[in-house]
Amino acid sequence: MPPDRRSGRCGPGAGADEPPKLGIFSARFAIGRSDADSHFRDTTMDIPTLAARDVRRALEEDLGTGDLTAALIDPQAMAQATVRTREAARLCGAPWAQACLHALDPAARMDWKAPEGAELPADFVFLELRANARALLSAERTMLNFLQLLSAVATQTAQYVEAVRGTRAQIVDTRKTLPGLRLAQKYAVRVGGGMNHRIGLFDAVLIKENHIAAAGGIAPALERARRVAAQAQFIEIEVETLEQLDEALRADARMILLDNMPLERLREAVALTGDRAVLEVSGGVDLDSVRAIAETGVDRISVGRLTKDVRAVDLSLRFAAE
Repeated sequence: MPPDRRSGRCGPGAGADEPPKLGIFSARFAIGRSDADSHFRDTTMDIPTLAARDVRRALEEDLGTGDLTAALIDPQAMAQATVRTREAARLCGAPWAQACLHALDPAARMDWKAPEGAELPADFVFLELRANARALLSAERTMLNFLQLLSAVATQTAQYVEAVRGTRAQIVDTRKTLPGLRLAQKYAVRVGGGMNHRIGLFDAVLIKENHIAAAGGIAPALERARRVAAQAQFIEIEVETLEQLDEALRADARMILLDNMPLERLREAVALTGDRAVLEVSGGVDLDSVRAIAETGVDRISVGRLTKDVRAVDLSLRFAAE
């Protein structure tokens, strides 16, 4: 039975204290879902555990043997602070911010004025804090780094998702992530309404031009992939021409990546494929072109810019009188 090319979207999370429901982490992250096709099985992770791991590494990098400047402050002093937006953004990173401050002051109070995934206007106070002054000063930069980065990824993803609204296309991320923060950035993509592609080289197969050449062709490459990677979440093969697409379909490819094809060629590819395979587009996708690509009828559009070309959201943390 051919795969159903229609699949649902994953929306943003429900709240800052309850991040998007991605379940308990095993070896993989959530990768998307189609009820009719096991290639899109959901895998899940424990977000607080991931956040604590990332934060531990970040604090070790920043604090080293101790915060020399914070040592000027009375160790018993308490402080209040607010965090506000300086520009409109989709909020993301609450679990990382919480892990950061609570690592230095487990009794710190964090009062979130907006849930994870909320669309925030500029000049909006979305977080009020009360904590040990030294802890808050030491955590400030690392906490903001996570909030600014992950909110930027979620915000940019949401823009792409909105651009293709009303089409069947899903916006999908790539492996073009910051080293060491891949899972955090892929979480942010989900908060932005996008979908996750493979997490790494271990969980799915993407057969590209050089793999095809080394294996002796499209059909042999697919056949070998099915033998050696039966545990893979999915097997996808890249094609550059309609002739290669037809060859992949005849070899029973279930997911096909159309690389750098012009719009007219994409429409022809969709017509040729019908419902026999999931079609994904990659290469040169930006906000100016993504709508036209989606309107060709493809199923997925992978966008490296979601996690690679990211400008941090402008946030400000300010102390208030205690």
